[in-house]
Amino acid sequence: MTGPRKPITILMADDDAEDRGFAHEALEKARLSNDFHTVEDGVELLDYLFRRGAYVDPGTAPRPGIILLDLKMPRMDGFEALERIKADPSLARIPVVVLTTSGADEDIARSYDLGASSFIRKPVNFQGLVDAIQALGRYWFEIVELPADPGPG
Repeated sequence: MTGPRKPITILMADDDAEDRGFAHEALEKARLSNDFHTVEDGVELLDYLFRRGAYVDPGTAPRPGIILLDLKMPRMDGFEALERIKADPSLARIPVVVLTTSGADEDIARSYDLGASSFIRKPVNFQGLVDAIQALGRYWFEIVELPADPGPG
């Protein structure tokens, strides 16, 4: 067993400002001391990951250790963003957890086919979200071994 883990950066892509805020509150309530960043759609997500536009400075766009991804977003949906992330060798190892309101079998299957690490249906209330975030935190931040950050990329 290794020593305490360094907090990782969590990047959430979701077009709903209330959902982004609730997720941040849930992370705090779950006592997950991680750096939390958000973007509003797939285009902004890729800009963040490839450090383009407003995200050129690595200080404002640290490499995420995990991505929480909504599927239904404007400009570029989560499916297309996921496909592009997993097609890029510099990003492909970042775990992507789909966190969405959809529970459609075809959305679940397509997410996994495109390389999602997990698929979580958004709970309908705040306490449900806190519980899901706590479980997610235990799994991804305490149990799973994540690959080392390859550095700037």
